[in-house]
Amino acid sequence: MLKITKTTESQLVELQAASIETGAWISLIRPTADELNFAEEITGAPQDFIRSALDPEESSRIEIEDNHILVLINVPVNHDSNISEYDTLPLGIIITPEYFVTICQEHNSVIQNFSESRFRYFSTFKRTRLLFQILYRSAMLFLKDLRQMTRRSDQIEQDLRRSMKNEELFQLLDLQKGLTYYSMSLRSNKVVVERLLRLCSNPQVSHIIKFREEDEELLDDVRVEYDQAIEMAQIQTDVLAGMMDAFASVISNNLNIVMKFLASITIVMAIPTMIASFFGMNVPVPWTNHPMGFLIVGLIAAAMTMAATWLLWKKRLF
Repeated sequence: MLKITKTTESQLVELQAASIETGAWISLIRPTADELNFAEEITGAPQDFIRSALDPEESSRIEIEDNHILVLINVPVNHDSNISEYDTLPLGIIITPEYFVTICQEHNSVIQNFSESRFRYFSTFKRTRLLFQILYRSAMLFLKDLRQMTRRSDQIEQDLRRSMKNEELFQLLDLQKGLTYYSMSLRSNKVVVERLLRLCSNPQVSHIIKFREEDEELLDDVRVEYDQAIEMAQIQTDVLAGMMDAFASVISNNLNIVMKFLASITIVMAIPTMIASFFGMNVPVPWTNHPMGFLIVGLIAAAMTMAATWLLWKKRLF
């Protein structure tokens, strides 16, 4: 999907491809081959810049070629409505002297945040500031998802305390996997932010990245938010790892308790069976002709069973 927009003093205007103007924002979501070719022709950006965000395995980085700068970051995307599966995908941002281009394989909350209802908060003409705003929005979404993960892990912990089920353990594994993706993406994005800080003071790219004084505070906020998100992700990863180990030990201990109880029951039940087997042999046995023989054997079996039960109970095997 190709969408071309441009901010004015009163609104966010959507332009047609044939009437594109300088200062426009070219947004490509799940682009077709024709849309990619159009973006290459109108911006003059290298082909690998345009197509870099289409590879889901691309890592965050910055590349500079001629008058074009590619900023590739990873943004959070949630694939499941139950908030149980978290992943990231690349978002390519290309800054040229005339246009601002974003390319992504899926719709995401980062780009959707810059809608017509929020046009007063950004300007497609201020391409450097718009880049920083996208980075800031990405960091905020990471923090939002990390808070959701914290609440979700607390809920799973409460469920596991009540009943040990595989479903809750699988949910913990999903959260742990999502945290791994988020931690890797946050660290690579932080490297991009740090390099942007260095580029902003580089006079060789000042004609592309125009760093204003009011942008310095925003970029510092971006760096702070990424630091906070990285720290939060690390803490949550440690908590989840400890929780998984703790519940694995609890499950193993519960299994040992069940097996110990079953073994004790087996021992107790084996005593009357053994005595009945001895006195059921086809050979002369005590009290064969005694009128109370069956009662005597029964009392002996009961007494030995009670003695074994008391002994096992004293040893806390019940």
